[in-house]
Amino acid sequence: MRDFHLPGRSPVYARNAAVATSHPLATLTALEILKQGGNAVDAAVAAVALLGVIEPAMTGIGGDCFVLYAPKGKGKVIAMNGSGKAPAAAKAEWFVENGQTQPALNSPHGVTVPGAVAAWDRLVADHGTRPLAELLQPAIKAAEDGFVVAPKVGSDWAGDAPRLAADPVSSKIVLVDGKAPAVGSIFKAPLLAATLKKIAAQGRDGFYKGDVAEDMVNHLRSRGGLHTMEDFAAADAEYVEPIKTSYKGLDIYECPPNGQGITALLILNILSGFDLKSGSLSEADRIHLLAEATKLAYHQRDDYVGDPRQADVPVEKILSPAYADALRVKIDMAKAGAPVSVDVDEVEHKDTTYMCVVDKDGNAISFINSIFHGFGSSIVTPKTGVVLHNRGLSFKFTPGHPNSIAPGKRPMHTIIPAMAMKGDVCVGPFGVMGGQYQSTGHAGFVTNVLDRGMDVQEAMDAARTFAYAGPLQVENGVSAETVAELEKRGHTVERAPAKKPIGGSQAIWRDLETGVLCAGSDPRKDGCAMGY
Repeated sequence: MRDFHLPGRSPVYARNAAVATSHPLATLTALEILKQGGNAVDAAVAAVALLGVIEPAMTGIGGDCFVLYAPKGKGKVIAMNGSGKAPAAAKAEWFVENGQTQPALNSPHGVTVPGAVAAWDRLVADHGTRPLAELLQPAIKAAEDGFVVAPKVGSDWAGDAPRLAADPVSSKIVLVDGKAPAVGSIFKAPLLAATLKKIAAQGRDGFYKGDVAEDMVNHLRSRGGLHTMEDFAAADAEYVEPIKTSYKGLDIYECPPNGQGITALLILNILSGFDLKSGSLSEADRIHLLAEATKLAYHQRDDYVGDPRQADVPVEKILSPAYADALRVKIDMAKAGAPVSVDVDEVEHKDTTYMCVVDKDGNAISFINSIFHGFGSSIVTPKTGVVLHNRGLSFKFTPGHPNSIAPGKRPMHTIIPAMAMKGDVCVGPFGVMGGQYQSTGHAGFVTNVLDRGMDVQEAMDAARTFAYAGPLQVENGVSAETVAELEKRGHTVERAPAKKPIGGSQAIWRDLETGVLCAGSDPRKDGCAMGY
């Protein structure tokens, strides 16, 4: 339990249902749908669509999503891959011939066909109780009538404003006189409202065909993109078989590759060989272990993870106990290992929104939606107001790598939802935003709850650290004494900027004896958890 003398927030306890999102209005919208009889899927889709309007730097219809859904009484977890594919003309050889090893942040070649709308449409049709048109109404209203800019939203918007201002179309649509809207001001998005209305009326076809698709394709091609109307018309979301590992009595589920959830499970498998209970290790020991397990696991991710439809990803091998054993022995408690070798600009904690819902019937959903960098590619369509993501930047642009770009291929994805199960019973959904950090964030959250006995709010409030490429990043909550000890072990420690904390998170956890739900929302965002 937290120290009530200090600033902080308590977890939310509820008997019937709970919601946790990164924005209060989205949380309230989802809760209202639940109280009106909608289920977890209905509430999640309505909230995530709304977040695409009121958190425009983080997510939107121009992005991708992944979902884990645990329907009550089924004893299983359903996984949906809503990540988009590269255009049919996107061949690695083309990029090599044209001298491109990695496109710029605002390049059309970083834009894959957005997959989120296809996933929302299919998920609601298969598992929801309300029509998609009804669930989009809160988002439409916010875009049309305007919404108040929240503090973290405004801070992120201001940070991305220079990139947006450099593009005359984007500047006109998502800035105000060339600047980000002020915190507390009202911002309207009439073009986006009109586009959402078309999706409400026509479903997925309102986005992937007709005027909206034409605007996206024409604008991308005017920038040199390889996209076609056929690429957009072929967009789909697919059900995939989730992957899992067992940790301290619970099964932790993730979506399979092309997502990096396998990396979170590998970190947990490595950590399972250590005693991480409170009092067993010093703070420096705990941070060091997580850092070393991260570097080992991310190296496997960068070598092997890609789209399994076009690459051989050895999932069973990577998740085998023997594989974790072989990696674990490489950890030296007295010495920091070498970081994973990647381009420095890949380490930023990219922009994403994660939310989760458990309804009164016990259905639980773990939902993550993203446009990758802040305002994605910063390419905004001129007639329809769609902010296009740049998830294609995760591709390798050299032939032969499992994650090399190819026609119709999905890139390795950083966004990952998670679900904890006790056998056939759902314990709860959880997720951690923050680009590359997410796999480490999942593992850190799980160990905080299961090893250190924290409630979900404490687990996400705890100071975060991340070692991937170069320095070991630490938040301000890590003491100077601990930093000094980590530096003795060879870590190059870097304090994360105050306005750029490491990730964000939401979670809902069920007490299996009483059925009471415990929900938390990360203070690093504007959001909150609510229940009834």
